[in-house]
Amino acid sequence: MLISDQPQERNVLIHDILKVEEDLPVFLAEESLADLITLPVTSEILDSGIEFGESIEVWCGSLLGVALRLSQPADLWLLLTDYYSRSNILQDLAGGLDPVQVRTTDDRYWEALVEYFSISLKEELFCEDCPVVSPPLYVPERIDRLEEFLGPILPGGEIIEVCCGSGMATQSLHRLRYDPWTEDADSCEICQALKSGYLNPKRSMVLDARLLDRFFPPRSFEVVVGFMVGLIDDVNWHMWKDVVLRSSGLAGKMVLYTMYTKKEARRVADVLELAGWDGEIIDNCDRLGIYDQWAYLATR
Repeated sequence: MLISDQPQERNVLIHDILKVEEDLPVFLAEESLADLITLPVTSEILDSGIEFGESIEVWCGSLLGVALRLSQPADLWLLLTDYYSRSNILQDLAGGLDPVQVRTTDDRYWEALVEYFSISLKEELFCEDCPVVSPPLYVPERIDRLEEFLGPILPGGEIIEVCCGSGMATQSLHRLRYDPWTEDADSCEICQALKSGYLNPKRSMVLDARLLDRFFPPRSFEVVVGFMVGLIDDVNWHMWKDVVLRSSGLAGKMVLYTMYTKKEARRVADVLELAGWDGEIIDNCDRLGIYDQWAYLATR
């Protein structure tokens, strides 16, 4: 559990959901979205017999989380949640409380947690120092081309972009007036994108794409996109195959992946067509020959 003694940017949604004072910081027990599945810190806290004062339960039909008012190491709220794990380790704790109860929706609660981790990442709560000194790469020509390519294709509705990197390609979606969910496993890439204003902190996740289906049910989005997935080769194809299949399961209407080579596009096409998708490989080559040269577009 990481608690900072530095002034904390207010986590708007968490404070609003808990209905607590703006000047009192709120910290999550866990240190990443992936840890919400396994709950390593939460388990330690419950085993330690932590002392606390007031408590708040968050409900949406079922118990979403429990916030505890601590006085040590500082005056703050600590939020524990087992909602995304396969355990119910908060049940015993909740049973012994006399809490204030607040209600929200599961969608709003999830956005609040995502926002918390984004703000914490941007404030370098999880880092001793930042090894990245330059802003994210920004190639206007690539964004222009993607905007022109995507405009006639995308059907509207909610989009998630997997493996978004530093958010360069995401800017083409913003230009087309989408507010996509974005995911990447590289925390430094997401952090720099957040610091540069390239990504929405309420919709940006540091997470392995293969874990997305632990947080989102099948067909949660109209469209799943991934730009410049890979490089895909014989050595890492097993990993990328899993990423593509599990990410695509979140799409209700369409998937679109861009790659560097036609061979990579063919691999993606073959595995998705075996999974029931109907699609085509698109030659999107340009004179520079670097970004988004080939694409696979498929619908259900």
